[in-house]
Amino acid sequence: MERGGTDAMLVKFLGHIAYVVLLVAVVLAAVDSLGINVTSLLAILAAAGLAIALALKDSLSNFASGVMIIILHPFKTGDYITAGGTSGTVDEIGLFATTMHTGDNQRIIVPNSAILSGTIVNISALPTRRLDLIFCIGYDDNIGQARDIIMAILRADERVLEDPEPAVSVGELAQSSVNLKVRPWVNADDYWTLRPDLLERIKLALEEVGISIPYPQYDVHLHEVKSVG
Repeated sequence: MERGGTDAMLVKFLGHIAYVVLLVAVVLAAVDSLGINVTSLLAILAAAGLAIALALKDSLSNFASGVMIIILHPFKTGDYITAGGTSGTVDEIGLFATTMHTGDNQRIIVPNSAILSGTIVNISALPTRRLDLIFCIGYDDNIGQARDIIMAILRADERVLEDPEPAVSVGELAQSSVNLKVRPWVNADDYWTLRPDLLERIKLALEEVGISIPYPQYDVHLHEVKSVG
């Protein structure tokens, strides 16, 4: 299967199943060669299996969920996903759990049923992503000037895609600032490196021309109240 280019996730999953099936077959063959009645043994195992299945219903649910994940194929090995209440890069789908690792190299093992029963966000599924940034400028600052500066930085960076075209627009007239929405499109592999670069470069460029990035502030008015009596 590996030589034929089959998905690595499917190869590992079927490999686990084949191992268990072959192990059972070898044990039964060994028992039969010892002269033990395999038919009676299978009947005993079937009765015991029913009791075990009831006791291990959660594990069987995880196994069934693993099969459904393989069939539906919502993600593959190497994809960065958010599922089962956590995020990480998929390393392997096992019989009962999916193994992932985080950006800071922590291993996470998530039960398959927890993944299949919730929302799965496959961040790596598509080749491009939109980078959403918000920059706040003061009400006294020139919106057009700020927009031109930001657009110049976006167009000068080779990692920013020309199609779809990047956009800079007024997103909100907030309490203490005018919020500009900055939305360039990038290749998925450049997303995490471009984001901090743009944040730093745009902030410095705005500061160089005197465009302020305000912080929340309140005006407090004090009134003197004369005492009566």
